[in-house]
Amino acid sequence: MSTSSVARILIVDDDQGNLMALQELLQGLGQKLVLANSGEEALRCVLRDDFAVIVLDVRMPGIDGFETAKLIRERQRSRHTPIIFVTGAYEDLGSMFRGYEVGAVDYIVKPLNPEVLKSKISIFIELYVKSTALIREVAERMLTEERLRESEENLRALAARLQSVREEEQIRIAREIHDGLGQALTGLKMDLTWLTGKLLADQKPLIEKIASMFRLIDDTIHSVRKIASGLRPEVLDQAGLAAAIGWQAKDFQLRTGIRCKVELPPDSDGLEAGRSTALFRIFQEVLTNVARHASATRVDVCMQRDADLLTLEVRDNGKGIASAEILNPKSLGLLGMRERVLPFNGRIEINGVRGKGTQVTVSIPLGLE
Repeated sequence: MSTSSVARILIVDDDQGNLMALQELLQGLGQKLVLANSGEEALRCVLRDDFAVIVLDVRMPGIDGFETAKLIRERQRSRHTPIIFVTGAYEDLGSMFRGYEVGAVDYIVKPLNPEVLKSKISIFIELYVKSTALIREVAERMLTEERLRESEENLRALAARLQSVREEEQIRIAREIHDGLGQALTGLKMDLTWLTGKLLADQKPLIEKIASMFRLIDDTIHSVRKIASGLRPEVLDQAGLAAAIGWQAKDFQLRTGIRCKVELPPDSDGLEAGRSTALFRIFQEVLTNVARHASATRVDVCMQRDADLLTLEVRDNGKGIASAEILNPKSLGLLGMRERVLPFNGRIEINGVRGKGTQVTVSIPLGLE
């Protein structure tokens, strides 16, 4: 038997001869035997160690077996330890009932039948070993689950940090493109305007070439603005979330031809930047999914804000997302949307009806984080 499966058996008897006889009888079970010659000593043993079973003599001076069993049951650590009472044949039925009342699981009458006693104790040892193994397994699982939770929290914190860094980098690049490249193009356009004023009316080839350059510069300025807006729309920082969603819906309608009906609160001033960014990026992802997968002709957008909750609802009339797609762990777009609201204790609900469309509802609390 392995060390981990060895259990302790407590034998309590004030008669040294009986104590030695029980020790000899139970030695063959291969367990650790602990001997106590009084109720007081038994209680001290129970305070120190856990036992698979306690073999307890009823009649002892001082604290007898009944009182010892009662005190053992009153302690949290030993309240479930099985107690087998050993008594003389002269004990009456009332004493046996009293023994069961104070917590005995069995009553064995002297003279003992060795095989019966060993058989009963073996059952309690087996139960103890299985219980100990189960407790250890539960503890290990709880530790594993705790480590998984910590790992998940760390990964989410890392994902949130990466999103934040990415957003900051996009803001920086958008500003550099808008301010640096935009100003350079505007300066170039001013120089061409000056050069045009220096040309004579009969220099038509040069005038036509400069006009072509003007068109190219205008197209490039438009592209620069479009790239900068894609990285970080100025309207989000300057006018707020409601205006940004309205602008994005209008731009989406122009690009895709899908009609957008938008209902927005009067303003979203004062909304914390992190929440504004998260909700706006989720809205962009939803529109991207509509354009790619929904085969829709109409999108309804409704944003509502009350004292402690901001809600955005986007509904399309497309083919409807299937449940399997919603639950698919490989749907990185949907996973990213869920991850964006987690830092704010937000929630995303996605419901699709085949042939009738999909509804995405995002709710973000506005209370303190």
